[in-house]
Parts: sequence; structure tokens; C-alpha cells
Amino acid sequence: MPLPEAADVVIVGGGVMGTSIAFHLAEAGVRRVVLLEQHQLGSGSTSKAAGGVRANFSDELNIALGARSLEAFARFEERPGQAIDLHSVGYLFLLSTVDQLALFEESTRLQNAAGLPTRMISAAEAASLAPIISPEGLVGACFSPTDGHCTPESVVLGYASAARRLGAQLITGCTVTGIDAVGNHITAVRTELGTIRTSTVICVAGAWSAGIGAMVGVDLPVTPLRRQIVVTEAIPGLPARMPMTIDFSSTFYFHSEGPGLLVGLSDPDEQPGFHLDRTEDWLPRLTAAMEQRAPSLLDVGLASGWAGLYENTPDHNALIGEADGISRFLYATGFSGHGFLQGPAVGEIIRDLYLGRTPYVDVSPLHADRFRTAGHRAEQNIV
Repeated sequence: MPLPEAADVVIVGGGVMGTSIAFHLAEAGVRRVVLLEQHQLGSGSTSKAAGGVRANFSDELNIALGARSLEAFARFEERPGQAIDLHSVGYLFLLSTVDQLALFEESTRLQNAAGLPTRMISAAEAASLAPIISPEGLVGACFSPTDGHCTPESVVLGYASAARRLGAQLITGCTVTGIDAVGNHITAVRTELGTIRTSTVICVAGAWSAGIGAMVGVDLPVTPLRRQIVVTEAIPGLPARMPMTIDFSSTFYFHSEGPGLLVGLSDPDEQPGFHLDRTEDWLPRLTAAMEQRAPSLLDVGLASGWAGLYENTPDHNALIGEADGISRFLYATGFSGHGFLQGPAVGEIIRDLYLGRTPYVDVSPLHADRFRTAGHRAEQNIV
């Protein structure tokens, strides 16, 4: 597709955030929406995500973003119109210490106040929900029955297809090389394929966002960090509705993936950078976590795997807002591992910020300038 000469808004990044925003803007009647993706749609962090969708967070704003997105995922086949293989099997956090128990008791109260059915359960009930775990050493668990997982690539396809039907242009294989401005007003986006005149840029470039922000002097403190996932061979007898399960102490997690399990783990020794090669350095730590929490998995072979990038911020919360020093540069990035699941809600919010509407939830605490002052709160319910 040739580059248009001009656009009302240029979106930089073609993952779940970019395609969601393109859809929501086009649906709202914005006529000249152009999305630029340096590779293929969804080929960045979105396609490497574990696919979990949840509202189980410790922060009220993240709870609100997750809950709104869960509603959108539940009706995704109607709007925008795409099957996403949604499994509303719940999220199960396994807790090993009294401090963890207190943390999740407090976050459960916040989620209940928001109308969500999250509940604290015993170790025995956790083992009944996920029979492959060993409950030894657990002091309890937290279960969110309306959470679950779905297919990230299908979500991107749904948003992208609908956005195109509504008139948006989504251009792949197009790397942004610069953003021009006169004074504090954006005038154009430069790419390897040419230049597009525009007055508005929306940065949703994930792990690459810091470089895009730097083009207009906006500090987006996003650091790329590799995370690796493996998929096991078939495991006979897995429960049909086994929840997405996270051992909070070790960060070992799994959910059903075809006849086997998708398995992951946070590696504290991983160094920041754009590392996308697969390594075996983290596997001994994964094996140790399995041995303690799900020893039967030690006898299961690994069928496949991949590496992707978290886009981390200092407090593990997203950057969502509009820059103050230049008009108009909007951003939604730095989701620190929970971007895919917040994609639908963030698409709404950026649409409203662009149109001058008041979003359904106040996202001002997520402004990128928050790190200049003390008091920002870190998200706790993450791995």
C-alpha cells in the first residue's frame, strides 16, 4: 500500500494497542487514520504474549482497565467481529507467605468493590482447580473466575480487519525514521518509504517507544526485557477448565495450550535489551519451580517455545497520555507485561483523548511525567 500524502493521525506501532486505537478512531468517524508498523501486524510483543486476560491487579486503575477489557473480549465476536478463542477459566494466584496473603486480600477487596467476583481460597481448593499443582507450602490462593486467556494474533486480526473496513490505512514494512515539528507543533512523520503530513502522532511502539518519543523530545522511560515461553507436549487428563495459574513466589505460570501447557517464568538475571534469541539459561530455574509446585511436569517434553519483549517502566505501570511540550503527541506504552489484556480499554481511552472527550476512567496517574515527582504507586500483582 502506498503512503498517503497526509493523515489526520498517524499511529506508530501495529500490535494490539495500535490496531485497537485504529479501530476505535475509525469507528468514531476519524477519516484519515494511518497506522505504520515496521514489520508485520502483531509481530512485536503482542504475538509473543501468553494471552492472559484479567482484572486481578493491586491498583484500582489497572483493575478498571482490565475489567473494561474483559467486557470487550467477551463480546469480541460481535464487535469488532472476530473469534479469539476466549477461555474464561479464571486466574489462580498461588501464595506461599503471609505477606503475599495480605497483599492479595487487599487487592481482592479493591476488585470486589469494583464488582468483580475475585475471592481468596484455600490451598486445597486451589489444588482442586489446578490438579497438577502440589499445594505443599501454600498458605492460600486468590482466584478470579472471570479472567482467562485468548489468542493475541486473533485479537490483532479482528481490530485490524475492522479498522480497514472503516477506512483506516494500516501499512506494514514501514519504519518511522523521524518526526518533524515547527515550534511545538508536529507537521509530518518521516519513514523509509516517504513522508506523511500530519499534526498528530500516537506512539504505541511498545519496547521501541523510547526512540519514538525522543524524536520529539518526549521522555518515555520504557526498557525492553526478554521473557521466554515454552509449550509442552500433550499432557493426558488435563482438566478442561484449568485456570491460568501463577506461583507468585517463583513467578512460574502456565495455562492450557492445545493438548499441552504454555509455561513461563520471570528470569531475574535477564539483562535489559532487544534480545529475541532463545536461550537455555533460564531453564534450570524453571525446572526448580516445576519440581516444587508441579513435579509431574518434569516428565513432560517441550514441543516449542519463543522469546518476546516486556516493555517495562520503573513502576511497572503503563504510560498513557498526551505530551505537554509538543502538540499533539499521544502515547500508550510501557505496559510491563499486561499490555495485551488492556488493549481494548486503552483503545477507547486514546480515542477519547484524541477527540477531547473525558475517558471512562481518569488515566492522569499514568502520565509519563509522573516520575519527576515522588508518590507514584507500583503495581504489585505482576510476574
